[in-house]
Amino acid sequence: MADLLVTGGAGFIGGNFVHYWANRHPDDRIVVLDALTYAGNASTVAGVEQAELVEGDIRDTALVERLLRERGISTLVHFAAESHVDRSISGPDVFIETNILGTNSLLKAARKVWLDEGSGTPHRFHHVSTDEVYGSLGPEDPPFAESHQYQPNSPYSASKASSDHLVRAYHHTFGLDVVTSNCSNNYGPYQYPEKLVPLFLLNALHGRPLPIYGDGMNVRDWLHVADHCRGIEACLARGVAGETYNIGGGAELPNMAVIDTICAEVDRAFADNGDLARRFPDAPAARGRATAELKTYVEDRKGHDRRYAIDETKARAELGYAPAHGFEDGLRQTLHWYLANEAWWRPLLAC
Repeated sequence: MADLLVTGGAGFIGGNFVHYWANRHPDDRIVVLDALTYAGNASTVAGVEQAELVEGDIRDTALVERLLRERGISTLVHFAAESHVDRSISGPDVFIETNILGTNSLLKAARKVWLDEGSGTPHRFHHVSTDEVYGSLGPEDPPFAESHQYQPNSPYSASKASSDHLVRAYHHTFGLDVVTSNCSNNYGPYQYPEKLVPLFLLNALHGRPLPIYGDGMNVRDWLHVADHCRGIEACLARGVAGETYNIGGGAELPNMAVIDTICAEVDRAFADNGDLARRFPDAPAARGRATAELKTYVEDRKGHDRRYAIDETKARAELGYAPAHGFEDGLRQTLHWYLANEAWWRPLLAC
């Protein structure tokens, strides 16, 4: 495998991928391009010797061209995106600029360096997308397959759907070697604490409310980020140019079940480790109380999709992909990572 350019590689999924790839491919160099906005953290990849962090914007086409050309890179893995639905509702413009215009900038740079200047040199552009582009499922609907009609319901998912179409168009129009993967809800280490799992974990540690949208019964498929990284590796190695692969975790759960599991795991951790009560005295569990007492119902999110579910049959059959993490074990590992890495997340709480 050639050296990689990883966009958004100081973010949650991108940062985990950088660690994963460095461990699996120790001879490869990794150039991380990240704008280091609120969700990008240089410390996420600081310990990866093979990784070079370049602070920059994916909309800077000249910069991307220079990195591809000067570093001799022929594989680009594109994670960089604005991804928080609530933020897309309150401020859609940055989602359009980053997710659509930014992706177009990368595609232009890749086309120029790999096709125009490189005369079709072997390459791969891997685009990381989301199951949210497919819209919402009813309780009895079959899971999303790759052929499912796009029906995005938020500015975030609409911007990702647009970027998916651009990637497809650059393959069919210009011959760029692209693969797209659409993933379900990721969780794991290094996730910025605005998403459900780290938000509720850290709120529980500090005795803050656990805000539950609506009735808490919106359903998502949960994917451990390490499994997602394995899926992307399989796409890079065996994915067919121009194809899309759904990467799921095989854990379709209502949000309330996820929240109850988080509460139970926090209570278990405090029961097993007496030092946690000293470190986090505001947690109900520090006083022998149930973390679940922090659950608080709030007004539902605008346009809140009711259910997502992933059909990963194609990825299993063509790529040999299968998730390795069960949800409860994966969540327990995630909680223990946050407990062991307070120095990473503590500064983020002041942002």
